[in-house]
Amino acid sequence: MSQRILHVVTNVGHYDDPSHPTGLWLSELTHAWEVFEEQGYEQSVVSPAGGASPLEPRSLKFPNEDKTAKAWRADPAKMALLENTLSPEEVDAADYDAIYFTGGHAVMYDFPDSEGLQRITRELFERGAVVSSVCHGYCGLLNTRLSDGSHLIAGRAMTGFAWREEILARVDKLVPYNAEDESRKRGARYEKGLLPFAPYTVVDGTLVTGQNPGSAKATAKKVVAVLRAIA
Repeated sequence: MSQRILHVVTNVGHYDDPSHPTGLWLSELTHAWEVFEEQGYEQSVVSPAGGASPLEPRSLKFPNEDKTAKAWRADPAKMALLENTLSPEEVDAADYDAIYFTGGHAVMYDFPDSEGLQRITRELFERGAVVSSVCHGYCGLLNTRLSDGSHLIAGRAMTGFAWREEILARVDKLVPYNAEDESRKRGARYEKGLLPFAPYTVVDGTLVTGQNPGSAKATAKKVVAVLRAIA
């Protein structure tokens, strides 16, 4: 049977201030999707509430939008996947071999406290499947606890969008919290690359994380490597 990947995207379209739009950073989805597609994996998309996932406007402007994102936006079938995402209640974790949390600042709002996503993530991780995230996607791991009550990320090496990158992106005054600090508060062994925005990934067992949008492809390739190792 073909292995299956579950992508997680946001339902949120703006920061606390509605005049500042945000959403899914599209290339973080499309880069990974392409890597997984080349391996023949089946792929699905879920969001905390199900339904539509808005796109981060900044991700669609040069130099952030690349050919994979443009191709996705030009494909009605692909765009329909983001208009009709699954809800967590429609997902049986047993059907998937890996979960991949995409980013965009919007996920800081609706990923952390989604009990449905926490359930799926916990079930996957506890049976040895792959849990992965890129950029702000690690916000979806912050509050996930294992069956013994411990945080999934406690004591584990991981990465995600760094506070310095928030400052350089000029959104440090807009974001609702410092995700890097929050990961450390939960016991994660947070790591980051020497250069902001350069690709950087961390693998700790079946936990695979990437630091920023430029890390999406590398993160997906590491997911593939881990899936092969545990198959």
